[in-house]
Amino acid sequence: MDELINTFIDPPSLRPSVDPRHVLFDNFSSVGELPPTPCPVVRGAIPRCLAGGAYIRNGPNPQHFPRGPYHLFEGDGMLHAILFDPTGHEAILCSRYVHTYKYLLERDAGGPVVPNFISGFHGVAGLARTAVTALKVLTRQMSLAEGLGMANTSLAFFADRLYALCESDLPYAVRLDPTTGDIATAGRCDFNGQLSRCMTAHPKKDPSTGELFAFCYSLTPPFLTYFRFDPAGNKCGPDVPIFSARDPSLLHDFAITERYAVFAETQIVLKPIGMVLGGGALVGSEHRKVPRIGVLPRYATNESEMRWFEVPGFNMMHAINAWDDEEEDQLVLVAPNMLCTDHLLGHLHLVHNCVEMVRINLRTGILTRTPLSPGNFEFGVIHPGYMGRRNRYAYVGVADPMPKISGVVKLDFSIAGKGDCVVARRDFGHHCFGGQPFFVPESKEQDEDEDEDEDEGYLVSYVHNEASGESRFVVMDASSPDLEIVAELLLPRRVPYGFHGLFLSQAELRSQQPF
Repeated sequence: MDELINTFIDPPSLRPSVDPRHVLFDNFSSVGELPPTPCPVVRGAIPRCLAGGAYIRNGPNPQHFPRGPYHLFEGDGMLHAILFDPTGHEAILCSRYVHTYKYLLERDAGGPVVPNFISGFHGVAGLARTAVTALKVLTRQMSLAEGLGMANTSLAFFADRLYALCESDLPYAVRLDPTTGDIATAGRCDFNGQLSRCMTAHPKKDPSTGELFAFCYSLTPPFLTYFRFDPAGNKCGPDVPIFSARDPSLLHDFAITERYAVFAETQIVLKPIGMVLGGGALVGSEHRKVPRIGVLPRYATNESEMRWFEVPGFNMMHAINAWDDEEEDQLVLVAPNMLCTDHLLGHLHLVHNCVEMVRINLRTGILTRTPLSPGNFEFGVIHPGYMGRRNRYAYVGVADPMPKISGVVKLDFSIAGKGDCVVARRDFGHHCFGGQPFFVPESKEQDEDEDEDEDEGYLVSYVHNEASGESRFVVMDASSPDLEIVAELLLPRRVPYGFHGLFLSQAELRSQQPF
């Protein structure tokens, strides 16, 4: 029945933007697993703050070539980890699939079983795939109770455990061996029954308190639910259902401050009724909708203090940071704004983002917006010690075009409103593309009042040369005027383009709890 749908009702060749033969090209194509393999340092020296630690990045990597439509967001999660020797002279690369229920099911079946919901569920084809999926569930070929997520989006380290995340499912606990560099999956984690549904791929860990703040969204009311964990990994208080969320928006990310949780309701919505009655897609744009920013006290136990502010044309996929300006009684949010949402689920290369600083006066309700640069920038990061606090610098990928990242720029928030906020730039070179950078502080101890300390650290990223076929791991000086490359490792094979990563110190690696 799958073959009939893919051949006669919805052949991928009729929609090139989701045809896997077009989508999975060059360095977007899949690779097999790689056991721990040495990587030579071919330029410079590994900084001391990286020694003994590991950089791990998540991303989509379909284990089977899709038989029907495919979007980049739909591949099986694969983790690519670089483990640095404690001496800082050697490194090991390891690539392993996250052993999700979907991955194991399809590995045993020898081919795709779970449908691709983003690219495949639209119109008549969507209804047909819904019927086939129901039959698979009824005949016990697959189980909805086990979750169908890919764990392909990001990672979080919390309560001495490492998690692979995807917003359509529960987190999957994984472990990186601090000695061998190998990666193993423990399994799907519901935090001892405390988490019953999915969880965002972008939870926020407060650097001072160690608490974790998160949310999930749903097709049915409440469309948004907020919750938090204490530093030991225990759920705190009741979930906070947000019934004032008007419709099931694609809420991919959010932000926290020391006082608030900040949500962005965008024009990207889930429309199951429209798919059934109108022949549309399950996920699409709603141009008549006015985006809103929701502000909720971060320790709220209900939504009674939730405040919504209309922000026409503001579509945030990722937040860079947010903080409280108590002197002005304002909340400040910095995030890329997707200027047109029509291309996110099809022609990604046409997506353009403009990083904006949004100020909300919580006393008057007046909202102001300041573009920080005209460039097409996404996948921003900051010094992790400033999460939810006023900071000065951000490092964002140059989308040229999306989803490829051709370089990194450094933004200085202190000059917002005075022109272009780009104060440093590093291009990866002709035919060279990377991913989201990650900031590793020179030292984990810093004085937040000293601006000059905030950018003392290094940016790391995988970079692929499409002309030579080589992949490298690059380390850039985050404080230098041109984000100078201070170290480069030649990887034993290419690392496909992916999404989000993190760095774990040697102490964090050793603190991981056993399975």
